[in-house]
Amino acid sequence: MTKKKRRIKKIWRNIGKAIYKVFDVLLITPISRLVYKLGKFSKKHFGFLDNILNKPNMLIIFSLLVSVAIFAFVSIRSVNIVETESEILSDQPVSAIYNQERYVVEGIPEKVDIILMGRKSDLYLAKQLGDHKIVLDLSNYKTGEYRVSLKYNHTVASISYKLDPSSVVVKISEKESATRILTYDLLNQDKIDSKLNVSNVKLDQSEVYIKGSRETLDKVATVKALIDLTTLDLTSSGTYTFDSLPMVAYDENGVPISNVEIVPGTATATIKVDSYYADVPVKVVPVGTLASGYAIATSKSSVSSVRIYGEQTLVNAVSYVSAEIDVDGINSNKEYKVTLTKPNGIRYMSETTATVNITVGTEATREVVLQSIDHINLGSAYVAQLVNKEDTTCTVVLKGISSTIENIDISSIKAYVDLSGYSAGTHEVPVIISGQDLTVTYIPKVQTIKVRITTK
Repeated sequence: MTKKKRRIKKIWRNIGKAIYKVFDVLLITPISRLVYKLGKFSKKHFGFLDNILNKPNMLIIFSLLVSVAIFAFVSIRSVNIVETESEILSDQPVSAIYNQERYVVEGIPEKVDIILMGRKSDLYLAKQLGDHKIVLDLSNYKTGEYRVSLKYNHTVASISYKLDPSSVVVKISEKESATRILTYDLLNQDKIDSKLNVSNVKLDQSEVYIKGSRETLDKVATVKALIDLTTLDLTSSGTYTFDSLPMVAYDENGVPISNVEIVPGTATATIKVDSYYADVPVKVVPVGTLASGYAIATSKSSVSSVRIYGEQTLVNAVSYVSAEIDVDGINSNKEYKVTLTKPNGIRYMSETTATVNITVGTEATREVVLQSIDHINLGSAYVAQLVNKEDTTCTVVLKGISSTIENIDISSIKAYVDLSGYSAGTHEVPVIISGQDLTVTYIPKVQTIKVRITTK
């Protein structure tokens, strides 16, 4: 043996001795002392037990009792293992087998429940083994309506099972195709920057094919590509492309239709985002009637104009933003804190609140005569004319402070009737007066006139 090997052997011997000493000090010696003391204590206080346990018959009886206890424990555990139980596997997917190129099948359930019954140990194996595949095999069926049983590929023979539902009624139809114009829906417009506006949308295709049963295809009124504006970071004006847009078929009531195949399955859209705006004045709009004998002398808003953002045609249609104040019963000067009314279609306004101060004065009246009464909102298939010749002119009573009504421009006052909803015949309709100065009240002396409507 070499000198190096002897040195290594000595090192291991020393390590072994050290480990033995540790065990001897920490375990062997304390336990030996404890056993010795217990023995002395038992002989001193329970000597009669030693005499009983030293008898051969007592040891046999003691062994028998221990054996019975062990047998009972094992028996209970074995009963728990072999007793019959049941377990439910919920929402298991269904796989249907049929010629998808030729047929459309209605009534296929998406998911079913599997109820497994058997011994607990077998249930455990059944859950661990197999893929729990539920199959609806329609490969040998033609067009028509059938009740078909579902099949389950259970892998443990000792387990019985039940499906819920175990069978379904399906309707098999020939698959047909048709075309529909493809449109789009913009989703989550309210979640992008309110200063931005989608001004143009261009889809990569104008129409799509839809496939399904003839009955289902007849229900499809439109197909839309859904453009979720939050999927891209729209932070500034520019052109953006949305890929792989989902498409959905809808009926005439806007309800999505399932069981329709859309070809191609997705669409691409290119959208143009701009930030169109205009600056428009703020106009104070009194609502209600002042106290008798009083009229508004002046009205001044702390905000004279606001910048509005939105679609170009909607922005261009706005001539002013209203600051409405309630003047009902007012007979003295007053200050209002108001919320500016956002016009329809406007996405963003630079100011939303204003302070309005009004002064009141003594009410005066003045009568003016308008030389015509116009009509609006008449259907394109009709023609309207006044029944009474005296209604060609209209006398209007102006109420306001003297300086205002005396200097008012009569050409800014209009008289008209609204014929929306009226058809052919003779109708008595109310006269409406409008004027640019909203501190003045405009009252027609003739409240209604007769209008005859005829078809062209």
